[in-house]
Amino acid sequence: MTDAARTVSAEQTLVEETLLNNVLRSFERAEDPRLKQIMQSLVSHAHQFVRDVRLTETEWQKAIEFLTAVGHITDDRRQEFILLSDVLGVSSQTINVNNAAIPGATEATVFGPFFVDGSPEIELGGDMSGGANGEPCWVEGTIKDLDGNPVPAARIEVWEADEDGLYDVQYGDDRVACRAHLYTDENGEYHFWGLTPTPYPIPHDGPVGKMLEATGRSPMRASHLHFMVTAPGLRTLVTHIFVDGDDLLKHDTVFGVKQSLVKLFEMQAPGTATPDGRDLGDAAWSRVRFDIVVAPEQGRSAATQAA
Repeated sequence: MTDAARTVSAEQTLVEETLLNNVLRSFERAEDPRLKQIMQSLVSHAHQFVRDVRLTETEWQKAIEFLTAVGHITDDRRQEFILLSDVLGVSSQTINVNNAAIPGATEATVFGPFFVDGSPEIELGGDMSGGANGEPCWVEGTIKDLDGNPVPAARIEVWEADEDGLYDVQYGDDRVACRAHLYTDENGEYHFWGLTPTPYPIPHDGPVGKMLEATGRSPMRASHLHFMVTAPGLRTLVTHIFVDGDDLLKHDTVFGVKQSLVKLFEMQAPGTATPDGRDLGDAAWSRVRFDIVVAPEQGRSAATQAA
């Protein structure tokens, strides 16, 4: 509680508590118990915030104007509300709450605002870059369950920004690049060509960007490559991998970095033979390995359930 809140008189405290209790009681007839719980908790925390900082009417009006601006800039290609949730750490905390830490399982992290359904399918060893600018990167690994069994035919969605720090949907045309899906083979193995991830700023020309500037925060994200893994009977995994050595690992503006997801991208000199024999001419390239372990839907391995 702030010093200002501590100086509120008993009479004023009674007025504020009476209002809070009246609002909480207004949800008592909600038929859905989960909705009732959420709304009453939301009201309690919101009122506590207003009372703690002694929010002024002008500040509340500014907050309403800010949220209105977030809504106005949001469309089917740009989700400013997701950006707001991301930079406040709410997205990451929601991921933490809904993906309980399970020893041995790959950690989840934020989804981000740039996933698009209907990505093109590529074969194993295919190129997901779609001709976008950037340094080629060979990505390989396995997908297994908690008991170490390979997961064949797991669907892997991958997406990333190009070397200019933009996703395809940010260009405003109909290009499809740096996104694809593929499937693991019978041994749970996968491999494909993408681009070496580079740092980029989240869109900061809108209200969220203005908030970051006003609070002295950077809009930059640490370099990363997105993954989403789905397979029957297994928990959907949404995660990234990050580039070891990136200066932004400790300052990722959406708080998405987890140490277990930081991987070594090994730089390869021009002319170095590629794993699949692809001719890259005089271009340098990188390679990274990401072995993924996916938890069962109920969060327990078959071995644990049998014990």
